[in-house]
Amino acid sequence: MDYLQRMNDALDYIENNLDGEIDYKIAANLACCSVYYFQRMFSFIADITLSDYIRRRRMTLAAFELQNSNVKIIDVAIKYGYQSPDSFSRAFQNLHGIIPSKVRKGGVSLKAYPRISFHISIKGDDEMNYRIERKEAFKIIGIKKHFKAPDESGIVVPEFWVELYRNGVLQDLSDLSSGIPSGVHGFIEVLGEDTVDYTIACISDDEVPEGMSSQIIPESTWAIFEVMGPVKTAMAEAWKRIFSEWLPTSDYKHAESIEIECFPNAGNKHDDDYKFEVWIPVVKNDNR
Repeated sequence: MDYLQRMNDALDYIENNLDGEIDYKIAANLACCSVYYFQRMFSFIADITLSDYIRRRRMTLAAFELQNSNVKIIDVAIKYGYQSPDSFSRAFQNLHGIIPSKVRKGGVSLKAYPRISFHISIKGDDEMNYRIERKEAFKIIGIKKHFKAPDESGIVVPEFWVELYRNGVLQDLSDLSSGIPSGVHGFIEVLGEDTVDYTIACISDDEVPEGMSSQIIPESTWAIFEVMGPVKTAMAEAWKRIFSEWLPTSDYKHAESIEIECFPNAGNKHDDDYKFEVWIPVVKNDNR
């Protein structure tokens, strides 16, 4: 059973339970990964968060039901996971632009979001440069931010970098950097179903300055992807391609440990020719 088939099995479970409780743990188990990584893979491949996809599908089915039956609005609301007509009405209006009671009057415009399915698309026109490298354990020194993921990551992480730049900590970390790769990097560590630590740190064996912390990154095999472009846009595209193109066709799977967004000191992160790397821990895929 391959990567995309497992994702489609998880989607089957979600679709079969849109009118009931959806347990993210069951979906993630079908996809053979943790809840966090399932949500993350889903959003990269589908270009929408899992929670938004479920909400859109439920509101699509609710609209069909209101159009084609005499079921009470409160019963439709409860069926699709809402405990009150008001909360259901707000969600319905946010998606369709009208309140549920107007659907039965006819002649209204509604939105329909069909079920998605995952397939591989072989384009062959844009290569991905990567290497597989085994690296011994190493120490990092930096500042850690704890946040809820994946919903907060797009806001918290960029603001964290700006904060450390403004207070001079990024320069302090750059001066501490003594390991390879040099520079100040982002380390992503999943702690639970929806909680993540993001550490901005350098590789260094120096003493830990006051206000900072250290951590040992364990020995791992890494798939290291070369990326070029402004970090703000190129990073998102890199992660998407790793999950939607490289992992489904490689002989590796994500080891679900710490990931690294690796930024060298040379160059400007806003430039089109800025070169950086994404490191993901991998293990051989025994299911292929």
